[in-house]
Amino acid sequence: MKVFDKKKEVLSEINIIPLVDVMLVLLIIFMITAPMMQYGMKVDVPKVTTKPLEHKEEPQILYITKNQELVLNEKKIGISDLKQALGLLFSGKAEKELFLKADKDVPYGFVVKCMGMIREAGINKINIVTKPEEE
Repeated sequence: MKVFDKKKEVLSEINIIPLVDVMLVLLIIFMITAPMMQYGMKVDVPKVTTKPLEHKEEPQILYITKNQELVLNEKKIGISDLKQALGLLFSGKAEKELFLKADKDVPYGFVVKCMGMIREAGINKINIVTKPEEE
């Protein structure tokens, strides 16, 4: 009769508990960081029935928040600095295209005033961002 020594015996089973622990930690990390990785600001844009536009380069976005604050590519600016900031941003570019993402509760007059300043800065293409309307 042979007596097996526990120290020399080969373990042929996979210990899955550490694998599950690591996977749960990674899942928690991704669940926490995924919402933070969204680009842009939360602006409630109006809904329309048009098709989305295609763009070639990295889009330049001007946000107008509900409180009439201007944010140009995640940098808060004042309305008096809008024309100068756009001039610096688009200096040397042949095609000047800007996406305007305004909250639906912003007064129409304020949006038109901003669009006028954008035109004065030499931007020849202004795209207004909207959401598709539910059928």
